[in-house]
Formats: sequence, structure tokens, C-alpha cells
Amino acid sequence: MKRTTMSACLLLSLAACGSDNGPADAVAATPAPPATQVGAYDSALAFDKTKYITINVTIDGVNTPVRWYKEVCYVGKPILMATTQTGMFGASTLANPQCGYQSMNVFVPETAASDDAAIYFAVNNGGWMASYIKASIADGASFDSSTSNVGAAIKAGYVYIDIATRGRGIVAADGSYPGKAPAAIVDAKAAVRYLRLNDAAMPGNANHIVVNGTSGGGGLSAALGASGNSTDYLPYLATIGAAGVTSAGASILRDDVLAINAYCPITDLGNADLHYEWLYNILKTRQTVGKEPNPGGSAALMARFVAYQASLGLKNTSGVTLTATTMLETVKQEVIRSAETYLVSGGKIPALGEVMTFSSGMGAAASTRTYVNDWISVDNGAKKVTSLDLEKYLKFVATQATLKTAPAFDQTGLTITGAAGESNMFGAATQIYSNFTEYSWDNNDVAGDSIGYKDTSLSWSQYSTLSTSDVLAQVKLINPMAYLGGGSSVSPYWYVRHGTRDRDTSFTVSLNLSRALAADAKVRDVNYRLAWDQPHAGNYDVPEAMAWIAETLKAAAAKGL
Repeated sequence: MKRTTMSACLLLSLAACGSDNGPADAVAATPAPPATQVGAYDSALAFDKTKYITINVTIDGVNTPVRWYKEVCYVGKPILMATTQTGMFGASTLANPQCGYQSMNVFVPETAASDDAAIYFAVNNGGWMASYIKASIADGASFDSSTSNVGAAIKAGYVYIDIATRGRGIVAADGSYPGKAPAAIVDAKAAVRYLRLNDAAMPGNANHIVVNGTSGGGGLSAALGASGNSTDYLPYLATIGAAGVTSAGASILRDDVLAINAYCPITDLGNADLHYEWLYNILKTRQTVGKEPNPGGSAALMARFVAYQASLGLKNTSGVTLTATTMLETVKQEVIRSAETYLVSGGKIPALGEVMTFSSGMGAAASTRTYVNDWISVDNGAKKVTSLDLEKYLKFVATQATLKTAPAFDQTGLTITGAAGESNMFGAATQIYSNFTEYSWDNNDVAGDSIGYKDTSLSWSQYSTLSTSDVLAQVKLINPMAYLGGGSSVSPYWYVRHGTRDRDTSFTVSLNLSRALAADAKVRDVNYRLAWDQPHAGNYDVPEAMAWIAETLKAAAAKGL
């Protein structure tokens, strides 16, 4: 049956968060408002169920008519963007500068256009970059449901939605940068609120939203799933005219979601540099592969990981406290579990000394490379790993793709890196970027950028406590770790994958996320694994992921969720 109908801790570590979880069946939802209360922009956000075109696609050889509701603007006050944008792939001209970054394409299979169909909510912001509206389904398209998550979702009768969101790098018509954190999360929440506002009019069940995302989209998905109904986001939601936010700034709608399907989540950004340098220095991986551009920085960041990890108070699946001391063995066991899962599924792994073949890169940059297996020994017949050399394994990962510089994420403003990471996601809307971590702020050596100690004469500890600084709040608002174990309405179902060949973020990031989820009483299912032989990518396991979604929906229905 369709149903339409908070605050989280302020510190960045789980150790500082409250543990006021209710029973597993509890939902920390916003209290029901008076019947006369309405959102300030709700009347302008009514869904027109007649405004669609019918397109035809082929799924597994079968013609499937699909209703397409084009570019539905999900906010009442969309931000006008500059017509020309420069992104990862060069300059582009926007056809819809008014709402192209705050709208959604809604696809409904006509064979299953029911009120109770699940909603497959796809976010598309790779690298936490702004994601302009896209259409994953076009007239005449053909899909194989065993390899395409889009085709599989439509075949299953789900409503498929492509969500556009603001993000780093986007420029507004007035020259400001409106994609600063937490813009992507705020927009995703606004889209969820739009679906809830229009639940009675739209196909699909807004209580059965499954969020899918990869990389930055995996990070967005995780933050969205962890921070449901938190009042922390209300001022931001009010600014863009989100559904269910009253003129007084109160919320009368929910923005929690049922399930998260996240791949290689780029998350815990405030600590991601610590994770990265610890993993790739603890066994001297950087030194071994000759990618050690900043030894002093690597050592400093690596050392800080120890205290950070201890502050989380997490435990591994065996109940052992997950510290820097026990982390390596935990990572090793996760790699072994990944390999043995692959073997049980029918895969084979070359013996020690034999050649392993892997595909690297995407598109025009794709290539096949070979390596001699010197790190894992298996018994293919017994489907067991007999030994794994973690030092050589990490070296293998680091030769699949060049290691990031140090620091790996908060890079801008440090000439030693010669690179720009996620720094332009932070700072005021008038700033191109801001360093968002202590190490990078204190070591910023670019004169004239008004960032860091060199330009401001303020150390990080001084700057971050200024009333004019919002950076710590920005870091928190995109970090699921800051909300798990707190008072938000956490998604009860999670499916998280991180490829065993992925060097884009440390394996410890997703591992910590999985253990924090397992420790949250509101979470019913954590399906986490390192995915064998996968690089930084997503949706490579469509049958498995879709089977999990189907079981999740069945379990939720049985619980009356």
C-alpha cells in the first residue's frame, strides 16, 4: 500500500555520535504536521501524469513500451546556470540552463505502471561532479537484462528515474559556484521529496525507493541513505524550494529511502587522504612502485589514520575491534572472501607464476594488460584460497592504475601534487575551491588563492572554528559516517561493492562503512563485498544486484515498510 505521509551528531567520528537508536523496526520520521500546513512550493510542484510520450525499447528481444516523463523539475526555485559549462570532457552548451541540473527523467514500463512498483533512483554524479540531466533510455534502444541494470530494472517493472544534481565544478549564471557541498545531497533529497509529494499521482511507490550510484554517485547514495530526515539539510532545501518545506522552514515530508545499491563509494572525504596514505604506505607500496612524490606528507597523513580509526570504535565481522593494528588482516580476509566467492561461482584463478589478464581503462583508453600472479595461491578444485601475500597484492593494485598523489583528495593548492582533487567541492559559493582538511590547508603553498596558512596567516585549527567558515559543516553533510548510529532515518537495506582492483579510494573506506552500517540498529541487511577482478566501476553484477533488490522489496513488504 502506498503511504505518503532528526538531527544527527555534529562531530565527524562515530565515537562522538550518540547511540540513541531505537529498536530495529523504529523509523525516526518527522512528526506529522497540522493538516493545514503545506510546503511553500508544493502547489508549483504538482506532477502532471498526462505529460508523457510513449517510446519502445527491446529487452531480451521483447518489445517493451515505456512512458517517458521528460525533464521533470523537482524544485520550486531552480538555480539558473551559465549556458556554457566546462567539465571533465570539455565545454558543453546547456539546452536547459534553468533546471537541467535539478530535474529528473522518469521512465515507466507500461506493462507494470502500477502504484506499488518500486522506484529505481539512479544518480549519475561521477567524481562528485555536477550531473546534467541524462536519459538512460531512448526510443528504439535495446537492452540485455543480464548485463544492463537499466534493462533489468524496466523488465522487473520498476519505475526507472535518472536524477540530475548539482555538484563540483558547475557555474551559475551569476558566476558563482552553486555545486558546493552539500548541493548534490540536497538535490537528491529534494528529488525524493518530490516523489513523496506526488506519490498518489505518480506510478511507483515512493516508500520503495532503491538508490543506485557509482563512485561519487556511490558516495552520494551512501550519504542519502544515512541521513534520512535529518533537519541539518532543511535550510538548504528551503533555499531551492524543495517539496514539503514550509515557509517557516519546517519539514512536512520525509526524504529517507528504502535501499542503497552503491558501488566504490567515494566517501568519508574529510578522512579519505588518511585512509589512502595509510593503505599505500603501511607496506611501502608507494615506495615499491616508485610513486612516492610526497614522502613527508604521506608519513604525516598515514600517522593520523591510527587515531582516526581508533576513534570510530568499529568491530570486524569476528567481533575484533577494527583498529590500524587489525585492519590489514581484515582487508586480507575480505580479499580472500572475494576470491573464494568468485571460485564458488565457477570462476578460475591462475596459479602462482601463471599469467593473469585484466582489462584496464574505459572507452578509447581501454586496454588489456597481463601480469604474473605472484600474490595469490588457490585450489581451484576445492574453491579455496591457500595463501595471499598482501604486500604483493597491494603492489598489484597499484600497477593496475597509477596511484593518486599525496594527498589524494584534497590536492588543490599544493604544488607538489600538480593535480586537483575534490577541493573545488568546498568553500563559499564565491570561491573556486577551498582546502577542507588540516594537512592541505596548513601546507597550501599557492600564493594569492586566499586559502591556507600562507595566505590567511590562520592555521586550520584557527580557520575551521571561525563563524565565517562552513567547511567542517560541508564535510559532515556529505559523510554517511557522521549520521550512522545517530538520530536520522537510516535506510534499512544496503548493497555495497568495491572492486578488488580499485585504487581510486582505499579499501578501508568501504570496509569501515560496512561495519558502521552493521553497528546501526536501524539497518536490517548489509550486503558488502570486495568484488573480484573489478576496477573502479559499477553495475558489473546485474543479476546478483537485481536479485538482492527483489529480495529486499519482498522483505520490506513483509515488514510493512
